[in-house]
Amino acid sequence: MDVSVGIVERLLDLESEDLGLNLVRQLELSDLPRVTELHNRFVLDCKDKEPDVLFVGDSMVQLLQQYEIWRELFSPLHALNFGIGGDTTRHVLWRLKNGELENIKPKVIVVWVGTNNHENTAEEVAGGIEAIVQLINTRQPQAKVIVLGLLPRGEKPNPLRQKNAKVNQLLKVSLPKLANVQLLDTDGGFVHSDGAISCHDMFDFLHLTGGGYAKICKPLHELIMQLLEETPEEKQTTLA
Repeated sequence: MDVSVGIVERLLDLESEDLGLNLVRQLELSDLPRVTELHNRFVLDCKDKEPDVLFVGDSMVQLLQQYEIWRELFSPLHALNFGIGGDTTRHVLWRLKNGELENIKPKVIVVWVGTNNHENTAEEVAGGIEAIVQLINTRQPQAKVIVLGLLPRGEKPNPLRQKNAKVNQLLKVSLPKLANVQLLDTDGGFVHSDGAISCHDMFDFLHLTGGGYAKICKPLHELIMQLLEETPEEKQTTLA
């Protein structure tokens, strides 16, 4: 059995209650009120709003809405932002299993998570992302999924940057085997010829500046618009 396939099956087989207990143990006690409040708010948003586009993930998603480019490109698309700083793939999987995919029918779901999985191998991170996509396909079969690749991180080359690059390579192979999903490359020229990343793109060499987000969000917006405008008939023609 393929390693990533085995990981996905184990993640999808986990009972929500057991997974929730494990996640509570992973979180600092001081983080619990913040995370719980955000999750509860997201569940309420699912009941009160009708998004065409849903963003879900970690701080890379959460911080996006603080920049003008969110209001310029994504707010007009009736987008919801379900990002929580510090989340791993397992946190996102738990959230989606526990209310954040209920009472809504988004046309496009953007997934961006994995860089916080410090304790996991690249294969496990890729498997976690695949599990999220499979859950979305089950709960929201009408939705088209965009997975954003993991960004390079750290001012200079380092093991975490190498692991993120390996995750992206694994996803390039595995995601085409799943339904209704595309992987969007987030390279954006962030790594210079000398291997360094500029603070003008990532202020702490991890999180993006406004200029850094622009490099990713413009092609992302183009892809979202393409998917929103694509009718089922056009999709069949494209696949034929």
